[in-house]
Amino acid sequence: MEQDKERTELYGRDKGLLDYLRKPYDRFLKIKGDPREIALGMALGLFVGMSPFMGIQMAVAVFLAAIFKWNKISAAIGVWISNPLTAPFIYPLTYLVGSKLFGYQKPFKLPEEFDFDYILKIIHSTPDILFILIAGGMVIGLPLAVVGYYFSYAAITEYRKKIKIKLKLGRKADKQKSASRKLRKKQRK
Repeated sequence: MEQDKERTELYGRDKGLLDYLRKPYDRFLKIKGDPREIALGMALGLFVGMSPFMGIQMAVAVFLAAIFKWNKISAAIGVWISNPLTAPFIYPLTYLVGSKLFGYQKPFKLPEEFDFDYILKIIHSTPDILFILIAGGMVIGLPLAVVGYYFSYAAITEYRKKIKIKLKLGRKADKQKSASRKLRKKQRK
């Protein structure tokens, strides 16, 4: 009950989708560690999340975060920018950017009927498509990582400032209550 009141103070009124996203956001803000390392982990996760390797993105991001000594949890959270709901938007965009970057003129289109020859053609063009997706992912992922870093860092530091203020106010209120109790005890005697 008190937590809901506190959330309302921090974020305003509850609003459907925002309320649904608030819990993961709150958990992200409460990750322990240096804000810079947490933000760097998030940036790394966002960058890796733009790669076409959806099945292994989290492992790659956590491995790289461990090497760089950045926050592994935030790196794992960041890769979720690409998920089954966002992949149909992200991968065509990265393909488009990558193909424009390299002047690739052959757009990839699914045929009306799949036959063995077309499957062989897709397998043969897989390295090109993968290279285009990687390049497009890097071009999109780099600015996304920079923005993600600054947003994460600002959000974490602002949250921690608010918590410090609340703690100070709580201690001050506790001291005032304690002083008023002592004063009442003295007055009774």
